Amino acid sequence: MAFIPRYNLIEELKWRGLFHQDMPGTLELLSKEMVGGYVGFDPTADSLHIGNMVPIILLVHLQRAGHKPFALVGGATGMVGDPSGKKAERTLLDVDTLNHNVTCVRKQLQQFLDFDCGINSAEVVNNYDWFQSINFLDFIRDVGKHISVNYMMAKDSVKNRLEDGMSFTEFSYQIVQGYDFYYLWKEKNVKLQMGGSDQWGNILTGTELIRRKGNPSTDTIGSESKAYALTAPLITKADGSKFGKSEGGNVWLDAEKTSPYEFYQFWMNTSDDDAERYIKIFTLHEQRYIDDLIQEHKMAPHRRTLQKELAAYVTTWVHGNDGFSAALAATEILFGNATTQSLKRLSEKDFFSVFDGVKSAEVDDLEGIGIVEMCYNTGFLASKSEAHRALKENSLTVNSEKVAGDFVFSSEDAINGKYILLQRGKKNKFIVILKK
Repeated sequence: MAFIPRYNLIEELKWRGLFHQDMPGTLELLSKEMVGGYVGFDPTADSLHIGNMVPIILLVHLQRAGHKPFALVGGATGMVGDPSGKKAERTLLDVDTLNHNVTCVRKQLQQFLDFDCGINSAEVVNNYDWFQSINFLDFIRDVGKHISVNYMMAKDSVKNRLEDGMSFTEFSYQIVQGYDFYYLWKEKNVKLQMGGSDQWGNILTGTELIRRKGNPSTDTIGSESKAYALTAPLITKADGSKFGKSEGGNVWLDAEKTSPYEFYQFWMNTSDDDAERYIKIFTLHEQRYIDDLIQEHKMAPHRRTLQKELAAYVTTWVHGNDGFSAALAATEILFGNATTQSLKRLSEKDFFSVFDGVKSAEVDDLEGIGIVEMCYNTGFLASKSEAHRALKENSLTVNSEKVAGDFVFSSEDAINGKYILLQRGKKNKFIVILKK
């Protein structure tokens, strides 16, 4: 039975802004057979970040078009370090840290791809599985002889570092990555490697190795490439700055590193121009639906239609419905719609994210302390007289609920057993933290 793709993958990537370049013949390959394609992820941390979402989404579209995606977690290449786009050599990780990172990254990748859909089910592979048994001398004899030093020196990832110097470890990275492609081509029938545009040189090393080493004759080079490359542009903001960073650094996919609320706010804070591009890149909405959203947004930009849809979609995709609900609740609190119940739904990380910069004080105990005493002793209000005036004005709240002068605290008032939100009026907030 002839293979019929579900849609033209390259055309899909182009209108979404996810296409940079490909090798000649890639389109023809994708149109005539189910293609195994892979993207590599170096486990330099125990979580992926939103900068990794573009290569993940390339795999998602590959699978949606009817092809078979492979996500390669670089347990071996992670020990070397990719020099692409780097001004200095990376710090090498120890084996235990690397193994931990590989396990975490593998788990995250599994939430984006379908691993149980028949012949084009996704697979996660670890290149340490094949590199651990390769002898160094065998590798440089059987693999290294096929790639010349001149070829490797011509790559931007090498040329850009020649002035400051680079170690042999990093210099060898492209041939190690190239062998990944060769191995997957040989053992898994993978014919396509995808990645960011900064990976073009490394990917071509793989196609060159396959072209040379993969030919049945060891004396001649095949006349046609047997493997193909496709890259996406590096995503930037409208002002040209790097995408994927916040004031706190990377925006991680791990909720412990970047809470769902912080994650949601990153997307909500995108500019109109960025939101118009990102809605195509980071969602799977159809073109007509996105075009309608863009027009709706342009008619009333103040409603932030694109940002809301983008933030809701990506947050739900990464953190699930519960994560999105928590992010939405935290956002509502941020804009003054807090209730005791909504405060209690916040994680500790989200609580302090929402109330970032709010003054606080620690107390040893809550039991039996009156509202006036608490306001004065913690420094929330300047005097007991001021506390009495606030009570008379009915402007004091504890965890967003109005209190009277006879209010007495107990340990049950502490949100998550740890903190209390005091407030006078709408703007004057204060956090009481219970010592443990």
